[in-house]
Order: sequence, then C-alpha cells, then structure tokens
Amino acid sequence: MNTETTPSINESLIHETLAAAGPCDAKRIEEILAHARKLQGLEAEDVAALAGISDPELLGELFHAARDVKEEIYGRRLVLFTPLYISNLCGNDCAYCAFRSSNREIARRSLTQTEIESETRALVEEGHKRILLVAGEAYPREGFDYVLRSIDTVYSVRHNDDGIRRINVNVAPLSVDEFKLLQQRNIGTYQIFQETYHRETYRHVHLRGRKTDYDWRLAAMDRAFQAGIDDVGVGVLFGLADWRYELLAMLQHIRHLEKRFGVGPHTISVPRLEPATGSPLASQPPQPVSDLSFRKIVAILRLTVPYTGIIMSTRESADIRRETFALGVSQISAGSRTNPGGYSEGHTNSSAANGQFSLGDHRGLDEVVRDVADLGYVPSFCTGCYRLGRTGADFMDLARPGEIKKHCDPNGLSSFLEYLLDYGQPETLAAGERCIATALAEMSGEPLRRAEVMLDKVRDGRRDVYC
Repeated sequence: MNTETTPSINESLIHETLAAAGPCDAKRIEEILAHARKLQGLEAEDVAALAGISDPELLGELFHAARDVKEEIYGRRLVLFTPLYISNLCGNDCAYCAFRSSNREIARRSLTQTEIESETRALVEEGHKRILLVAGEAYPREGFDYVLRSIDTVYSVRHNDDGIRRINVNVAPLSVDEFKLLQQRNIGTYQIFQETYHRETYRHVHLRGRKTDYDWRLAAMDRAFQAGIDDVGVGVLFGLADWRYELLAMLQHIRHLEKRFGVGPHTISVPRLEPATGSPLASQPPQPVSDLSFRKIVAILRLTVPYTGIIMSTRESADIRRETFALGVSQISAGSRTNPGGYSEGHTNSSAANGQFSLGDHRGLDEVVRDVADLGYVPSFCTGCYRLGRTGADFMDLARPGEIKKHCDPNGLSSFLEYLLDYGQPETLAAGERCIATALAEMSGEPLRRAEVMLDKVRDGRRDVYC
C-alpha cells in the first residue's frame, strides 16, 4: 500500500488541540453551535471546545443543537436491527472481551449452517429485516469461507415469503481480495471498530493475536473501499482511553477516508465498556465514561459529522438509550443476544454468560418498537437505499442537500406499517398507528404523496414497498 495514503493518527496534534482548547468560553461555544446548525460539520478545535463544556446552560444549548441537526437530516426515524453472532471463536486476547482466547469461563461455539438457519428463522419470525452478522476473529476449518457461506444461509431463509433483507457485517479486518469476496455477497455496511485510537492503550489491552497489529486494523477501511465496499462503519469502545482523545482521533480517521475516497463512514458506533465474563478490566474501565459525558459524546458526534448515522447498542440501559435518541442516534439494536444460538435456543442465564458482554436493555423487539413509537419516533426497518444503490458517495450526494428524506421518510413509514400489521402486538399496533398519523401530519408535498401511496399498498397486502 502507498505509505503516503496509509492512515495514521497524529497523537501529538490531538494533545496540542486539547491543551489549546483551554477553559470553556461561552461566546466561542455559541459560535461553534451556530456554525454546526448550518449542517457543515465541525473541526478538531471545535470538538475540543465542546468537549470541555460543563456549564448546565451551555450543555442544554449543545443538546438542543444536536437535536435540531438530527431532526433536520434524519427526521424522527430510528432504524432498527439486531446482531447475529455466528461464532465466539477468537484468536485474539483482548483484555476487555469475553471472547478473548485465554478466557476459559465461556463455552466456545461456532454455529453450523443449519443452526444459522434456525437463528435467522427466529429473527424473521419476530419481524427483523436487518441484521449485523458478527463473528469472533477466528473461524472453523473452512476459514473465511465460513463467513461467506453464513451470509448465503441467512439470505436464503424464508418465512411466509419474508426474510432478512440486508446483512451488515462485523468480522476481522480482511485483505483486499477477501473484501472483494465479501462485497460480492450483497452486504450492506462493513463495520469494524479500532476499539481505541490511543496506540499505547491499544498495545496494553491487545495482548496476543493478529489484533495486536494496530496499523493493520486502522487501514482496514482503506482496503474495504479499495475492494468496492463504499459503506463502512467505524467506532470506539469508550472507557479504554480518554474519550476526548478518542473523538479527535476518530475525526482524523474520518477526514482521511473523506480525503482519499471522497466519503467517510456511513455509521459510527458508540459502545461503552460493559462487564464481560472472564474480563476483570471490563468491570473496571481504565477511563470510565459517565452518563453525562456519554450524552456529550453523542451530541458532539452528531454536530461534527451530521450526515453519518450514529448507532446505539443494547449495551446501554433503556433509559440511556431513550435520552440519546434526541441527541443524534439514528440506528438502534433491539432484542439483542450476543452469544451464538441465543435467538433460537432461548436466553437463559447460562447462555447469557457466554455472550460477548453484558446487556443493559433486555427488552424484545416488539416492546422496543412500542416504546420508540410512544416517544414520537418512527421505528424503521427500511433497506431501500442499499438495494437501490444509494450508498457511499451517492447517499451523501442526496443527504447533504436534504434530498434523502424524500426517500427515507416514506420508506420508514411503509416498513414500520408492515411490521405492525404482520408482527405487532395489539398495543404496539395502536401506538404505531398513532405514530404514523402524527408523522403524516408533519409531511407535505412529494414525500407525503409517496408515503400515502406506499402505505396504501402495504394495507392492501403488498410487502417490501420502497422508493
């Protein structure tokens, strides 16, 4: 790879930027927030200044600005998905993870294709349309072909002429040739986290295995883009290093991708370190992130990269998740299990102990959907953009001028109604109908016309309606 375009993190510059931010200046903060409302993003100096806010009034202004930017771009939609863990085999020894190779406290398992089919069927029967396929960073004897076969299996499962419509993938960093094979499997987003961008911390918590190579992991997104995958998802495991440092480092990574490939990540995930079986470090984070700081992280990211989706997982409690919806989160997992076999075989205490980390939100999909609707958000199961080629730069070309809402709002409503009619419990159906009526009342013009036509088609029995 050309070393001139290889990503790197300038740690000295990050420390200088944080030091230069100095004490919080109210006038400066107001100027930054005014600029952020123009939907043009923020730079490192702005992020450092916002990270230093402690005054309650300024915090309120930060959160209000994040809400306005989120609703301007994404409206009231929240995309729902769930992870599907196919294996907890791993060749890495990561101090924070239950799947670490040295951990003898969990049962190791790699699902067979028949078992993956059963897991998928359980998810489809619950109403899921989007999944994130996850595997530990080691595979059975067939190697990476195991992942490719598993994708094929998931897509092949049908129930009442329904199935999983889009698979996003979180697996070990790949070579360009392997990424090309993955791209040919019709995936959505390829997702992988650097975990921490702080090199010394990274070395300290990654003890053995291929994952000890910081630079190989950092360059994974470059290789994915080179292979033709134009939707990628990055993230940080907050709690390993100073969260302010992590934000500035991730911004450097994003700007590198934008400069080299013309588009940054499609999503950013914001997991916090949670307890994990066999991992003392996970229960005592080196740099714990408070709930207030966590809310600041979400809000700052929304203002900094306004067109990038922010993902909130079930690591967090239902209450924390609710608080972040208005701060910038646009995608959430629901009804999650983090152990192979967790959906088709039930969620017992013993199976939960074999999961990758502890869950904070144990609610099922229907309960989450009802809660989201009652809060005034539209639960969306839409996969239209992926399937119509609106990905990468094409997505951003529509998102930046605000055109993407003309597709996403109607698609979100039609996919939501489909869920309600086919899978929703009576109280969820009632809450959903109220939510849809409110959303329609706030729409006008062509998006409203599209939504009404698509909703009529769904009520008439059509399924998988999108534009």
